[in-house]
Amino acid sequence: MSERLCLVHYHEIGLKGKNRSTFENQLVTNLHRALRAFPVAGISRISGYIVVETEDGRASEELAAAIRRVPGVARVSLAYKCGLDEGEYCSAAVRALGEAGDFASFKVHARRSSTTYPVHTLDMNRIVGSVLCEAFPDKKVDVHHPDVTVIVHAVQGSTYVYAASAPGVGGLPVGTAGKVVTLLSSGFDSPVSTWMVGRRGAICVPVHFSGRPMTADTSEWLCQDIVEELAPSGTIGRLYVVPFGERQREISLAVPQSLRILMYRRVMLQVAERIALLEGAKALVTGESLGQVASQTLENIAAVNEAVTMPVLRPLIGSDKQEIIARAHEIGTYDISCQTAPDCCTLFMPRRPETHARMSEVLAAWESFDHEGMVRDLVESVEWRDFSQCPSYRAPKGDLRDHHSELAGRGGGER
Repeated sequence: MSERLCLVHYHEIGLKGKNRSTFENQLVTNLHRALRAFPVAGISRISGYIVVETEDGRASEELAAAIRRVPGVARVSLAYKCGLDEGEYCSAAVRALGEAGDFASFKVHARRSSTTYPVHTLDMNRIVGSVLCEAFPDKKVDVHHPDVTVIVHAVQGSTYVYAASAPGVGGLPVGTAGKVVTLLSSGFDSPVSTWMVGRRGAICVPVHFSGRPMTADTSEWLCQDIVEELAPSGTIGRLYVVPFGERQREISLAVPQSLRILMYRRVMLQVAERIALLEGAKALVTGESLGQVASQTLENIAAVNEAVTMPVLRPLIGSDKQEIIARAHEIGTYDISCQTAPDCCTLFMPRRPETHARMSEVLAAWESFDHEGMVRDLVESVEWRDFSQCPSYRAPKGDLRDHHSELAGRGGGER
């Protein structure tokens, strides 16, 4: 009897040349972590695929859905694994086509790789096709534009047969592109930008700036919910929380009203940069979209970037709000972000924020308060929570507070 399993397809990984095995092995590691709740018997590599087998030999759609959320997975097929016997793989083809739902036409596409099986693919197409025509007499064969394609792939002593297939999130396995620190709020944008960078293979370490003690800690709990919702992608290892409300009040009293937001964001980036230095991260990530709000004009983005030396990535820079919300639906963070929670972004907001800041005015405002001492104090007040979703994440050695003296002299102040 044929075993039903999940056949994991990838695209970009297949283009990696000599490094391909590194990416494949990382994807296998990530799948093991993502599928801990399922009765998985084994995850292995075969020619051009990764195979996920279950203990009972009956892979489910729920298992396939979990696999599709893992970065690096281009497509997942529920397939039947059988021997090289014609009767066995023909019977599997009938079962696979019967599970394909409503369709009017089909075709068979046979393949051979890494096998000594002597039957030519054209003969395999003919053999399987004739059996399917008998089993489904009311369906027609269409070799050019079929509703369903039945794949029969002979590889390494076995045959994999499938028709049902669905796309995954694509991208690269988390852990193959280094580490980044992301600025995370409970809104729509930053969770999406965090996920998008994780989808490109980066380990994400989010930092949330809370309005506490000037606001409740609701946004912090929502950010934890967002991290948990992103768990299937395996992108996040640790969440940092920085109580920022009191410092915002100090800034609001010291600088011109129109420049408050830029000062907030410069301080945030410097704190995030120091955390990134501790974590060994190579870039910062924000959820900014060009022109979406006053602080996200080109002039203001440049004024904020000047505060740090580390690269600042903005995955959403060319996206509009509807595109971002659509992506939030896809990754599961939309309902969480819809919940109202006061955070640092809502505190001490100016009535008329500057939209085209002059760098000379920004630097003058920056020197009007003790930003170095403020960043140092904020780093000392950082809190954090570790998560077990990212197998590639390695926390800094020792307690974070052991590094405060080291971090005090690093970051945006030394450019």
